[in-house]
Amino acid sequence: MEECKQIRKRILELAYKVKSSGSHLGGSLSSVEILCALYNLINFNPGSRERDRVIISKGHAALALFCILEWKGLLKKEELDSFEQDGTCFFAHAKRNTDKGLEFSGGSLSLGASYAVGVALACKSNGLKNHIYVLLGDGECDEGLVWEAVMSASHYKLNNITFIVDNNGLQSDGLVTDVMNSGSLEEKFNAFGCFSQSVDGHNYDALVAAINNKSLCCPNAIVAHTIKGKGVSFMEQAQQWHHGILNEEQYIQALNEIQR
Repeated sequence: MEECKQIRKRILELAYKVKSSGSHLGGSLSSVEILCALYNLINFNPGSRERDRVIISKGHAALALFCILEWKGLLKKEELDSFEQDGTCFFAHAKRNTDKGLEFSGGSLSLGASYAVGVALACKSNGLKNHIYVLLGDGECDEGLVWEAVMSASHYKLNNITFIVDNNGLQSDGLVTDVMNSGSLEEKFNAFGCFSQSVDGHNYDALVAAINNKSLCCPNAIVAHTIKGKGVSFMEQAQQWHHGILNEEQYIQALNEIQR
């Protein structure tokens, strides 16, 4: 999909320009199709009380989110060109600014899940017909606060929230199965009272179908199976690219591979 290619190119461009480990290239590249599918489906109008909300609990995917928001016209190119530079408003983790489509200040993992449940509960209590989407990492799902949030969403029958897991199998410290083997996330979300689906996280059409296929009586969960560093051969499923910094040769190779 051309949109996903352009988003990946912009991620690489900004990461190479700033040469900062805060770019978190691996986790940003793995989440591109998920975010493209979401922002092509939802009402993200910053001025609307009825807007849908995308909350990035997996805060280190901020660069992917910024590039999507730029693509959709909520951020200006000159704003995003300042990423990770002195005086910028755009850091390795997002800072909340709803005028620019940034719904949550990310950073500490698992907090976005709890925040999203609170937002979903408030919106439902106020009779709003919007939907809340929260993007989680599979490593993030090691944290108990995620499951407290999911349990709360189930208790309050929040059918206006969807948890999406970027399930790429790697976290900062290594393979998810080595750090804390959680088994089947689909089964766990089901056990916590969610309507759970499994999907290829790089199949745009499958993601759209899963996002549109919502339960009317309980929270929703989508486990999107992805590849960390998707699209760049030397980054794919390589732990070091959770934080890696591109040199010139790598940047040129990465761009060439994305453009194929």
